[in-house]
Amino acid sequence: MRHFDYVDGDMFAEEVPLARIAADVGTPVYVYSTATFTRHYRVFADSFEGIEALIAYSVKANSNIAVLATLAAQGAGADVVSGGELKRALVAGIPAEKIVFSGVGKTRIEMREALSANIRVFNVESIAELRVLNEVAVELGKTAPIAFRVNPDVTAGGHAKISTGKKENKFGIAWSQAEDAYAEAANLPGIEIIGVDVHIGSQISDLAPFDAAITKVSGLIKRLRTAGHTISTFDIGGGLGIPYGNNAAAPPPPSEYAALVKRLTADLNVEMIFEPGRMIAGNSGILLSEVLYVKRGEDRDFLIIDAAMNDLLRPALYDAYHDIEPVRQGDLDQMETYDVVGPICESGDTFTKGREMPKLESGDLIVLHSAGAYGAAQASQYNTRPLVPEVLVNGAEYAVIRSRPSVEDILKTESLPDWLTKHENVTDI
Repeated sequence: MRHFDYVDGDMFAEEVPLARIAADVGTPVYVYSTATFTRHYRVFADSFEGIEALIAYSVKANSNIAVLATLAAQGAGADVVSGGELKRALVAGIPAEKIVFSGVGKTRIEMREALSANIRVFNVESIAELRVLNEVAVELGKTAPIAFRVNPDVTAGGHAKISTGKKENKFGIAWSQAEDAYAEAANLPGIEIIGVDVHIGSQISDLAPFDAAITKVSGLIKRLRTAGHTISTFDIGGGLGIPYGNNAAAPPPPSEYAALVKRLTADLNVEMIFEPGRMIAGNSGILLSEVLYVKRGEDRDFLIIDAAMNDLLRPALYDAYHDIEPVRQGDLDQMETYDVVGPICESGDTFTKGREMPKLESGDLIVLHSAGAYGAAQASQYNTRPLVPEVLVNGAEYAVIRSRPSVEDILKTESLPDWLTKHENVTDI
């Protein structure tokens, strides 16, 4: 469910008309719904009522601190993959004991920061990382709680670039090496084994891959306990998909996912850890954009909008589909077919091809739905385009939670070496 609906022909975010936000903040702009974030978190968390579980929101999906604070108020933890995300989570009020640190390339500095904060667990992805973490922990006089992320060689995910559980992927300890990895970890003075972690992909649309991965890892947990290891947590990552609106089959609801997990882990006596990201954030946000031009081509018409691939990368990176609607409800008797494109100097700056939509003109506002996850978080300043601002709506109120920088702000991060400042016509940045 998303709280972006038409009221008397104009689209609102909760109780705020999107046209007002466009007029006040400008476009392009990301707009998020507090009600949607809250509802999605509650639906997911409540599905696991009756078992011990930590819901560690995947910060990489949408890392704005106002979003994190919204989820922290609901009791969410955080799954982070960098020192920067760790800092964001702590600033937003997420307790360190609810933070898990994932990722294949943790640095010594990040390890120190996480150990000093006393986070819940490190999801370790290689023996090399394990040894470095041990060294850092010993230096600090601490013990690092760890779970190995194991790679079960299970195919999952809606696109090759978001599948993470195959043996050819960079993630996790190879399945054949997992038990040896735990044996080494048990002998290190700065390491405390507490669990097992697995994450098989993103935008997963059926439960079969989860069934296969959980069943496989459950067997590993039992073997590890037989070998003398204490396994008290089982982190099964995230990955549950969302409907993007292209008439594709809807992914299973959290209630069905939870029923599967409960059934398969009932005899393990572990605390479950989940890392949902897209499922909570995806349909909680939209990208609001203005039509710049309608360009009539020889065999197609282009709708050129002021949002671009640097603002929303998913269509260019993953061939991803997003529903697109006008802010002012269009006349369904006047439909036209457009390629919707942005102003970036790349042919890949295309949001969709051959999309039938109500007739649009320069100055009209449109919405790209399901942009709350991996939208602003992946944005860049390519072509020296300022990052898109973000707005959070709460009922009839809204606030800018990230402002749009000026070009001058961008240039201030750069500097000229002395030998170039002497050149004619060079000005101060």
